[in-house]
Amino acid sequence: MVAGLAVWLQDRGSPLYISFRVGRDGVPFRLVKLRSMVIGAGHSGVDTTTTSDRRITPVGRIIRRSKLDEVPQLWNVLVGDMSLVGPRPNVPREVDRYTATERVQLSLRPGLTDLASIVFSNLGEILANSTDPNGDYASSIRPWKSRLGLLYLRERSVRLDVEIVALTLTCLISRRTSLRGIEAILARLDAPGDVCRMVRDLRDGVAPAQILPPGTDPTSAQLAGLHGGK
Repeated sequence: MVAGLAVWLQDRGSPLYISFRVGRDGVPFRLVKLRSMVIGAGHSGVDTTTTSDRRITPVGRIIRRSKLDEVPQLWNVLVGDMSLVGPRPNVPREVDRYTATERVQLSLRPGLTDLASIVFSNLGEILANSTDPNGDYASSIRPWKSRLGLLYLRERSVRLDVEIVALTLTCLISRRTSLRGIEAILARLDAPGDVCRMVRDLRDGVAPAQILPPGTDPTSAQLAGLHGGK
């Protein structure tokens, strides 16, 4: 309530931001967030937000750091659009770029949080100096997020869901501690070595563009290795 009031007092605009996301089986739904940007920011065509994005309001920077902007999505959980844990829902433009293997993730209900949400919790900082956030996300971030999403699909369990929720909360206090927890999960699940290295490198501050060699396409054969049985 306090955060919503602060957003409204800033520019007298609606404190809520509604945008379309692609849900289970490719069905679109309206995602609810606490608005962290200027009114009309969604019409810019830029789907990936960086910390240097001028569309973010002063109040918005605070609520984004604390992840308060995600809290209204509990409504989406209540009405059945989302679950607590599952691959994060993407915008239609990005889903249109999915490979056939990546589309397997759409067999699950999208979630408030997942492995990739924790691993790339500082996405805005990672892409802060990007001149093409949408393009850099598609080439350097989404392939890794999809691999983590497919790993979750293969290994999902109540235990894993509880661990992900716990590490999501931990990430609000210490990102490095939460990433160490993700590393332990990946080791237990016998995740591919390059995925484990990617998480370790991110924990050590290495940029994804350096982790992923130019020309490598993990959305094909490598992604396929995470779909199906071990």
